[in-house]
Amino acid sequence: MRKIIVLSFISLDGVMQAPGGPDEDTSGGFKYGGWIAPYDDEVSGEFMKRQMEPADMLLGRKTFDIFENYWPQHAEYWPGVNEVTKYVLSNSKNQSAWKNCVFLQSVDDIIKLKQTTGGHIKVWGSSQLVQLLLQHDLADELWLKIFPITLGGGKKLFSGGAIPAAFVVTESTVTPGGVIIVNYKRDGDIKTGTVGP
Repeated sequence: MRKIIVLSFISLDGVMQAPGGPDEDTSGGFKYGGWIAPYDDEVSGEFMKRQMEPADMLLGRKTFDIFENYWPQHAEYWPGVNEVTKYVLSNSKNQSAWKNCVFLQSVDDIIKLKQTTGGHIKVWGSSQLVQLLLQHDLADELWLKIFPITLGGGKKLFSGGAIPAAFVVTESTVTPGGVIIVNYKRDGDIKTGTVGP
């Protein structure tokens, strides 16, 4: 069974919209696109290099449209991005000029994909897709980069609700700029107890 890994840049108030640039996603009047740029440093760059190692992707339609229009012409910054398989959850699109794209239509298609053989599948951006994965317990790991900033509004990582679930930290660090980079792995059900006497 394949593992689905969600990678996300998030603010302290949980916003994940348009981290990469001013025009990346202005939907809903979002005006802070490119909010991660001031926090770039050598430590975060090394983590990103590792996280961008070639792996198949699972993308929502909006993120796919952004990637499809950008990465084929900028592959020197992301080696392998054109060669990996891009699985796209969409009810309105079923083909692309970008090579190696497979279109899915439902949660059942994602479940079938997880049951195939192959390497890990990484989810970049795709807020609605991530919420769907969390609701159906299909995200095996969360690789989060939490930035010391609040954005006040925008697309959020957990706004659609998630099932109650426990996670364990598998790796963590804090960059010189204050970005918390932490990887979580799914770890069964929530355990409860009593604190104190």
